[in-house]
Amino acid sequence: MGPVLAGVLQLLALVGALALAYVPLGNYMAKVYSSDKHWRVEKWTYKAIGGNPDAEMTWPAYLRGVLAFSAVSVLFLYLLQRLQGVLPGSLGFSSVSPAQSFNTAVSFVTNTNWQSYYGEQTMGHVVQTAGLAVQNFVSAAVGIAVAVALVRGFARSRTGELGNFWSDLVRGVLRILVPGAAIAAVVLVACGVIQNFSGIHEVGQFMGGSQQWNGGAVASQEAIKELGTNGGGIFNANSAHPFENPTPFTNLFEIFLILVIPFSLTRTFGVLVGSVKQGYAILATMFTIWLGFVALMMWTEFAHHGPALQAAGGAYEGKEVRFGVGSSSIFAVSTTLTSTGAVDSFHSSFTGLGGGITMLGMMLGEIAPGGTGSGLYGMLIMAVIAVFIAGLMVGRTPEYLGKKIGTREIKLAACYILITPALVLVFTAASMALPTPPHSMLNSGAHGFSEVLYAFTSASNNNGSAFAGLNANTDWFNTMTGLAMLLGRFLPMVFVLALAGSLGGQTPVPATAGTLRTEKPLFTGLLVGAILIITGLTYFPALALGPLAEGLA
Repeated sequence: MGPVLAGVLQLLALVGALALAYVPLGNYMAKVYSSDKHWRVEKWTYKAIGGNPDAEMTWPAYLRGVLAFSAVSVLFLYLLQRLQGVLPGSLGFSSVSPAQSFNTAVSFVTNTNWQSYYGEQTMGHVVQTAGLAVQNFVSAAVGIAVAVALVRGFARSRTGELGNFWSDLVRGVLRILVPGAAIAAVVLVACGVIQNFSGIHEVGQFMGGSQQWNGGAVASQEAIKELGTNGGGIFNANSAHPFENPTPFTNLFEIFLILVIPFSLTRTFGVLVGSVKQGYAILATMFTIWLGFVALMMWTEFAHHGPALQAAGGAYEGKEVRFGVGSSSIFAVSTTLTSTGAVDSFHSSFTGLGGGITMLGMMLGEIAPGGTGSGLYGMLIMAVIAVFIAGLMVGRTPEYLGKKIGTREIKLAACYILITPALVLVFTAASMALPTPPHSMLNSGAHGFSEVLYAFTSASNNNGSAFAGLNANTDWFNTMTGLAMLLGRFLPMVFVLALAGSLGGQTPVPATAGTLRTEKPLFTGLLVGAILIITGLTYFPALALGPLAEGLA
């Protein structure tokens, strides 16, 4: 079997598995967030935190819950790292430095999981399990909660109430993420992923020195790392490490975990707004972009010019040779079109155009299918923009799901789509202009610029993957990427929840002969075009200086 055919067959198997999970998982999540009953363990949790799960919240109250919970989470994770040296199970590792503790705490709380450290040489078992793994669950649940709040804004009328944040958070963790991660962890252990609390072992002599490996609760953290679109691995090599990803099956299974909740949330959206066709339209948009990016990535990596690459059957540099170019391409696209950040190959060693595809995937706003929750609310914001554009074309007041898109709504949507590009471009420009940050670049020229551009694209979009080659463990990059992650996560949420409140307070307008049918393929095409054009106009100059210049050289 040739490598191209193997890649295509893996892609077909992945699509088939996602299709099988789509309806049951999407329906289940809709029931989770529409039920008025609480599990016993949930009632205990509400008593412990002093929350009333039945009290409806307006969007400012909902936002205060998101920000308060996240602030406490950052503080707790920061202190846990700073105290690591005196904690049991630290494997002899010292406390983490202030700048790196801040960066890591912000990274995991914002669902970014950017890592500027070697996981197996920095974090002990307590920090990994009680700190980082816990945030993998709750940060993903926060994203789903905000998405559900926006969906309620579309579904409800004449009310500013969006549900209860604490109820949505607890249900997301206990009813969706914990059961899903438990099942996934069992599968991973059965396939060879390690799960233990062993210490550090010397495994052999290599090039005159010894190599030491430590164990860890890898399978359980790997499961939620992928299912919650987090991405931070226990080992520096991430999903290229055989302890995290030992076989071709686990590689494909981990890609499935990355995509299954974001894609299935479109079904949840359709059920909650009372029209599954609307969910299918959003799904079609996400799937079209994802499949197009996978095809483009495979083409650039299989058909790259050069006799050595053609003789090898593809650009193998930087790829996971155990799984092949096709599988590495699917993983790279899936992780950068979501907010996962896990990698089974190294994007810096992809071809110039291939590296540009990974960057462009993040620059779209990670909405195809995006992160757990963040992908859905990002795509719905783009749907609002597309409806507005269509309204301008025909001279009608734009409407989406029976809600008028007026001046307030379009301003909130515009602010949402402008925040992340501003962060990426401003931080990248500052890093290139100042004298010290460029010293962290391993390469010069277009590739070196791509290293910096990728870092801030990843941080601002809460992705977390790295281009490699950039020494990001400096005070400048730890602080600036930390700020980019904070602002890139919570400023957009402000506009999402404000938009939800504005939509929920409206009275629905009936559809007429002139209403844009947003469940039709025409709207899907319009939405895909709007996403690509807006992103292209925003980022093209920066891409031209980096991956495009390298790829066309």
